[in-house]
Amino acid sequence: MAIGILGRKVGMTQIFDDQGRAVPVTVVQAGPCHVLQIRTPDRDGYEAVQVGYLDIPRHRASRAERGHVAQLDSKAQRGRSAAGLQSVPKANCEPKRFIREFRVAADGFSVGQVLSVEILNGVSAVDVTGTTKGRGFSGVIRRHGFSGQRATHGVKKVHRHPGGTGCNTSPGRVMPGRKMAGQFGNARRTVRNLKIVKIDPESNLLVIRGAIPGPNGGFVVVRPSNKVG
Repeated sequence: MAIGILGRKVGMTQIFDDQGRAVPVTVVQAGPCHVLQIRTPDRDGYEAVQVGYLDIPRHRASRAERGHVAQLDSKAQRGRSAAGLQSVPKANCEPKRFIREFRVAADGFSVGQVLSVEILNGVSAVDVTGTTKGRGFSGVIRRHGFSGQRATHGVKKVHRHPGGTGCNTSPGRVMPGRKMAGQFGNARRTVRNLKIVKIDPESNLLVIRGAIPGPNGGFVVVRPSNKVG
């Protein structure tokens, strides 16, 4: 599978196709991304390419974040150099705010390489992963679409309540998985097989048909889709 790219959701709009039909699309600012690390089976036990997106101001980054992308002078580093141990290659870029790994073959990639939205040229459909909007603790009507109870005889001040949740004497308990009130949203979700409408390399923009998870400005991971059909 080809490598993907990281980005931020800009928002939704619509465009018109050749037949004059309105097509809902989502605009994603994808890249540029830096390759921060190359995972190898010998050292890490698996093969992957680690990619970072969106710079963090250096004065706001922790020492660990700075040391992840650049070689820092430290007592431990000087000791390793004196012992003849080779340090891990660094990307020599600014610390990154959003870092993810792609489990793909590392052939053709190098630490410090810059990936742009052009790597998706020739890809017709993508899978987009993001974090959905958090809506806090919500009731069953908002969270699960319950219709609520009647507003007529015998119902008093419980119109939005879920109603009975238990079983009979046997088993005499609430079964696991029952739809109830609780945390709504703020979960990792993937929308698959979305068509790419347009790629704008000059502005680092990716136009995708349909909706993707998350609010405007939320971070997303865009991968080539392996879904057939």
